[in-house]
Amino acid sequence: MITLAIDTSTSRTSVAVTDNGVVLFSAHHDDALAHGEVLPGLVRDALKAAERIDQVVVGMGPGPFTGLRVGITFAQSFALARQIPWQGICSLDAIAAGVGEKEFMVTTDARRKEVFAAHYMNGKRLSSPIVCAPSQIENMKLPIHGEYSNEFPDATKLEALAQGETFTEPIYVRRPDAYPAPAGVKFRPMNAMDLVSVYALEKVAYKEDPWSMAQFKEELAGKNRWYLVAEFEGQVIGYVGALTNGDAVDVLTLTVSPDQRRKGIGREMLRRLIDWSRNKKVSAIMLEMRVGNAEAYPLYLANGFVPLQERKNYYAPGVHATVMRKELT
Repeated sequence: MITLAIDTSTSRTSVAVTDNGVVLFSAHHDDALAHGEVLPGLVRDALKAAERIDQVVVGMGPGPFTGLRVGITFAQSFALARQIPWQGICSLDAIAAGVGEKEFMVTTDARRKEVFAAHYMNGKRLSSPIVCAPSQIENMKLPIHGEYSNEFPDATKLEALAQGETFTEPIYVRRPDAYPAPAGVKFRPMNAMDLVSVYALEKVAYKEDPWSMAQFKEELAGKNRWYLVAEFEGQVIGYVGALTNGDAVDVLTLTVSPDQRRKGIGREMLRRLIDWSRNKKVSAIMLEMRVGNAEAYPLYLANGFVPLQERKNYYAPGVHATVMRKELT
């Protein structure tokens, strides 16, 4: 199986030809604005190293839009013209493939003073790539590999990586500047009249360990608190609460009715919480999330929260929490 491998997700344009892991050709060109200009020439040179090409593997990002599309479009067009298969892989994985450390981060330049990043353990990516401020990654106190240390996606590794997780669409992880608010949902400050509805929803959402009515009353009356409810057709379907704690905001709860999830309600409440936090002039937002919460974790990652550590037995014996932080400065 002879593979043509291409990656244009960073400032480097990288091309390789491999035959079942044996490198027949490898070359690259460093210029963030020259992907479209140099890629055809590199591929031309690569084709001299092999009598045929059986498949194409291409880095699907994350990466800046223009450069990334050059490589993906070229790879797809080449495969279509030759009627051979193509596969896409995460470009950050092609950097991690050359790292021998147990736990580390991989980052590449995302422009706008941000980085694309992913967390790896024993060579495996722990979650989907995110985009965030460099300081958020630095706060994790882990080794950082990637573009800023002159480590780029290695096209010679793409053939092997294509045996794992593959992608058919570009990996665009930058959050859109605006989302439409959920249709028909009203967001307003929580008041004492909401306590019965909120408590009823709490018991449905957290059957094993809900807050008590007394806790909600105490929270709503407490200082430096902020509570918001989401209301649909007169019914409370979600709520979020936070506490200003020194130079940070602590997220106390963010809950959506089970039958109203995946409609953007939690995302909108989190967006409003982030805006409120910015107005408080704090430097960060902190939260604890139950380990294994597959619905909440992607939401927090997409909004710039980075996992810092795990707190054992935080919720109950054997029920751990992941501490996450979002930098605001």
